[in-house]
Amino acid sequence: MIGLGPLSFAVPWALTALIALPAIWWLLRLKPLAPTRIPFSSVFILRRLPTREESPANTPIWLLFLRMLLAAAVIVAAARPMLSAESPLHGRGPIYVIIDDGWAAAANWPARQAMLLNLADQADRADRPFAVITTAAAAGNLVREPVQLVASGVARRLFDSLQPKPWGTDRRAALKPLTEGAAFADERPGDVVWLSDGIEEPGTNMEARLGAIVRPLQRLGATVVLSEKVGYLPVVLRPPAISVGGLSVTAERSTPAAETLFWVRAIATDGQLLARKRLLFGAGARQAEAEIELPVELLNRMARLELEGVETAASVVLLDERWRRRPVGLVSAGGAKTAQPFLNEIHYLERALMPFTEVRRSAIDELLDRELAVLVLADPGPLDEGIRRRLTGWLEDGGVILRFAGPRLAQETAVSIDPLLPVRLRQGNRVIGGAMSWQRPESLAAFDKSSLFHGLDIPGDIKVNRQVLAQPSLDLADKTWARLTDGTPLITFEQRGRGWLVLVHTTANAEWSNLPISGLFVDILRRVVGLSQGVAARASGPPLAPLATMDGFGRLGPPLTGTSAVPADVFNEQMVSPAHPPGYYGKPEVRRALNLSAALLPVEPIEELPAGAERRGYETAAAFDLQPWLFVLALVLLLIDMAVSMALRGLLRALRVGALALSVALTAGAAEADTGDDAAALDNSLETRLAYVITGDDAIDEISRAGLVGLNVMLRRRTAAELGPPQGVNPAVDELAFFPLIYWPLTPVVDTLSATAAIRINAYLRNGGTILFDTRDQSASAEALAWLAHELDIPPLVPVPPNHVLTRAFYLMREFPGRWAGSTLWVERVGERVNDGVSSVIVGGHDWTAAWAMDEAQHPFFPVVPGGERQREMAFRFGINLVMYTLTGNYKADQVHLPAILRRLGQ
Repeated sequence: MIGLGPLSFAVPWALTALIALPAIWWLLRLKPLAPTRIPFSSVFILRRLPTREESPANTPIWLLFLRMLLAAAVIVAAARPMLSAESPLHGRGPIYVIIDDGWAAAANWPARQAMLLNLADQADRADRPFAVITTAAAAGNLVREPVQLVASGVARRLFDSLQPKPWGTDRRAALKPLTEGAAFADERPGDVVWLSDGIEEPGTNMEARLGAIVRPLQRLGATVVLSEKVGYLPVVLRPPAISVGGLSVTAERSTPAAETLFWVRAIATDGQLLARKRLLFGAGARQAEAEIELPVELLNRMARLELEGVETAASVVLLDERWRRRPVGLVSAGGAKTAQPFLNEIHYLERALMPFTEVRRSAIDELLDRELAVLVLADPGPLDEGIRRRLTGWLEDGGVILRFAGPRLAQETAVSIDPLLPVRLRQGNRVIGGAMSWQRPESLAAFDKSSLFHGLDIPGDIKVNRQVLAQPSLDLADKTWARLTDGTPLITFEQRGRGWLVLVHTTANAEWSNLPISGLFVDILRRVVGLSQGVAARASGPPLAPLATMDGFGRLGPPLTGTSAVPADVFNEQMVSPAHPPGYYGKPEVRRALNLSAALLPVEPIEELPAGAERRGYETAAAFDLQPWLFVLALVLLLIDMAVSMALRGLLRALRVGALALSVALTAGAAEADTGDDAAALDNSLETRLAYVITGDDAIDEISRAGLVGLNVMLRRRTAAELGPPQGVNPAVDELAFFPLIYWPLTPVVDTLSATAAIRINAYLRNGGTILFDTRDQSASAEALAWLAHELDIPPLVPVPPNHVLTRAFYLMREFPGRWAGSTLWVERVGERVNDGVSSVIVGGHDWTAAWAMDEAQHPFFPVVPGGERQREMAFRFGINLVMYTLTGNYKADQVHLPAILRRLGQ
């Protein structure tokens, strides 16, 4: 590539054709004369004709310059001039391309691909080989292939296949063949182009920093390091912390900069957006925080947090059971209020459970009437038989009951045997230590590997003064999760059906033990609560196999090749690596999330480079190619030359004939368009069709079309109505009278309704047509409907009466759900218009077409909430009722009067 200031030529040898311009000048000066028409009248006239030879006249100077400019434009275009094309290449030897393809490179991956293709083009023109090195390890910790020189075509295919990986880079290991070996020592000096991610590798020493690694590479040739600007480096989203109202989210950036706004999105398992919160980095701040406050039911559905517009594996956090707030009910015979709260069991339990659960206090019956994960019985006293039966059924269905001992339980064991205990208890309680005893209070023994609490640290100052004792039995050891140093069981359990019954043999307050005022008490409660959703929280167990893993852009998919299972006992300490990429591990019903950002150190930008190394940004790689524009100029000049030549030769008449032929062709095309409109009108007249209003939003229009197609399928299956394919209409252009029903999805942005469109719509409504306005349960769309009401002649509307024809046109219905449920359906007030008793306007917000939409295999596009497939069935029934209502009018209403009509005919 040869450059002249900002202008450079990709094919400079093509400019040698400019030498031929003088010869072209001489040839172009000749202009053939126009042929002369001579009428053959007589021999006399022939004798008067001149017999001398005539040479052609010279070409006009302005036409000569025009043709010279045409030839020069073609020659320069063949040289492919580039404007402001900055090339990082300077040498003549191999091109060493080093690519940071870790997670941070995904933030601006298209710019890297554009730069790589630009390098391939330059190497192809100069016939220079490539050595391609990627700094992120391959999936599964596979052995790196040796670095080899390849042709530009092979390198181009390699560049096309590259994708960022969801883990970090290992630059020293990747560059070891170049920095420590002599594989290319005999090659001529070339160019080293490093496409970096702009950040230093976390936790590296000074020798492993980018600047120190670049220095040995400079012996291979001129070195250029491409990196992002500091303000455009990727942002890291940390795993959230459980707060009182929901989740507390924190994000970090590499350096303090200007105030920047991000949005964090909370996504459910089914892909539904649950929340979207502002995440504002203040000026000069490196951290930003946001609170996601949602009801517990929505928090427990949350499966993913992501930064909007930042597509990296570090900007996504996968959530599992550890971030779910489970509802826990507290029951105590002492009640929740007392003059001395430190003597009340509820006080200690509430303080320990509040940070990670939703605590509810009420009677047992009221607690079981709502969704509940764990029920804590703090020495409640005797339970009546009805309560016990209900608790037993709830327990066997998967509930968790956590009981604490106390004076009431000790007294109860002396009277009867409680079936809601995991083990049989001795009568009374055991007093350990005191003024009348030689014994001292006992401490807790270490938890066994089979215990639910294995791995928890036991403080040495925990003492137990009193407890209820378990009756010795053969399976007592198997039912014990915690015991005292003397071997006495302190926490016993039993699995009943799909649920768990757990008993702590001491009180929930500090009366019998100081366990409730220790941090271990919180950890024990956290693990017991974890049982409620099937998370056994055990440190031991089989390895957790990969279920789904993320790629470098943070997209979840099948496990990557080479992904290994993670041992269960080290999962919480496991870091992301090529063998263990971020994603979900375990079983579908009990899965654990491994996140890249959980153990990622703070991101630091690249420091200064060694002397002689050039640093550039990716944005400088763009160049303006002048070749297409020069070819366009040459084509325009050619057309002008042809027109001038035809004028000089007297051929303008042929040009006029061509213009006439073009005019005729255009007229024929317009006639054909009119014929097409007539054909469409004929088709709509011969076949009944439903229509939808084209909003201009391609996604919404496609949903409308697919929804009406799905409704047509159900109509053919269940009724005698066979409708044609649905048609999109523009009220300002298309005729609306052919369609008995038009579906109008409202969007927050509505274009100004023209006067023609308003006149057409009002005429359609007056002449018996029906429009279903769907706000799709969006407040902004409802505002758009209010705006349309001022432009259109919409009659007064009322909620659908219980005896309205819509409730019995084909199916008997009381509600009219779509993808959503719960809002009101509005129809025209009875008696406002004639139209055979059919309401001209129907308004709702249930997003019906999204519930009806299905693909070619008749699989639904979207989930419906909250009723699932039962709700989708009701949505289809409403659609069938709506079509029958618009097609048959008040036929169903007249059937009510059928007995009276028959009596009158009999008379």
